[in-house]
Amino acid sequence: MNNIYKPKQIHLTTKHPLPQPIEPTCVSQALKDHKWQHTMSEEFNALVKHDTWELVSSNPSIIPVGCRWLFRIKHNADGTISRYKACLVAKGYHQCPGLDYNETFSPVVKPVTIRTVLSIAVQHRWCMKQLDVNNAFLHGSLQEDVYMIQPPGFVDSTMPTHICKLHKSIYGLKQAPRAWYDKLNSFLLTLGFQQSKSDSSLFIYSKKDIILFLLVYVDDVLLTGNDSQVMSDIIRQLGVQVSLKDLSDLHYFIGVEVQQTREGIFLSQQKYIRDLLKRTNIEGARPIHTPLSTKPTLQLNDGHPPADQKQYRSVIGALQYLAITRPNIIFVVNKFAQFMHKPSQLHWISAKRVLRYLKTGASVSQRHNHLWDIINALC
Repeated sequence: MNNIYKPKQIHLTTKHPLPQPIEPTCVSQALKDHKWQHTMSEEFNALVKHDTWELVSSNPSIIPVGCRWLFRIKHNADGTISRYKACLVAKGYHQCPGLDYNETFSPVVKPVTIRTVLSIAVQHRWCMKQLDVNNAFLHGSLQEDVYMIQPPGFVDSTMPTHICKLHKSIYGLKQAPRAWYDKLNSFLLTLGFQQSKSDSSLFIYSKKDIILFLLVYVDDVLLTGNDSQVMSDIIRQLGVQVSLKDLSDLHYFIGVEVQQTREGIFLSQQKYIRDLLKRTNIEGARPIHTPLSTKPTLQLNDGHPPADQKQYRSVIGALQYLAITRPNIIFVVNKFAQFMHKPSQLHWISAKRVLRYLKTGASVSQRHNHLWDIINALC
């Protein structure tokens, strides 16, 4: 066994050239492309501009957190490329709770809150604005002493052995979302907003006859209300505190495409569904018209072999997010979520049935409109 030759590289011979990955997987690969070089430089300059860290001498008693670059291509609702994004992320999974951080929190608005606010805005024909915060987590200040290695590809040549002492939160740190939320929450309270008791990511502004709703989903902000002038003033004041982009009417919020019509708005997650079908290899499967089969009854111990827990939980979480525009699958997804700790192959097959059901393409509103057309015709 010890004499077996084990090559370190696998050489492939093919008639056709192998396609290159669209998104870089490492820094050395990204630095060879001028588009990613420019994006990385913009991100690094933004970090330096916000005084995110200072270089200090390394100490044997200090164990710095690692960091890495993440590369993503942002797409529009129609699938076209919007922009290239490079993000420096700290390896927060190396942090120890109680030692490196205490409490964590991420501002994520509930789907039912989104639907309720949008329904109120449509009913009263309010203006809806979406705001995207540049480098949102950099606006939060750290309360703990956190050290990080210098970013790969951007090591200071005069101080290569120094490490970064972080002053601002950065993506990847366990306490980063909470630091950003505390900064935003404090500022909104000074403007006269009040935090909702039912959803901590919903802020309400109510003075005299003016009422505004502000939703926060990490670094995406949705603002609507009955006074456009007051909304503009709040956006201007918020822009002084943080850097904003995409100051436009609501059209694409947290992966949901919003089409505004005379009758109201139409919500669609078709791109999200297509990506989910592609990720689970169900693109070519035949669509079905019911999300759940009546037989057999789902049980915890059904005698079937276990399924991949990571894949099952990922799909169920994605289906829960789809409930924003597909409330008709809420009951089914809730049923499958009861087996996330011990899924079987039968549970996985049943979950894929829901994915095939999503291929029908018709939304709930379309089916309801068709039903009302039939009822009106019969009457």
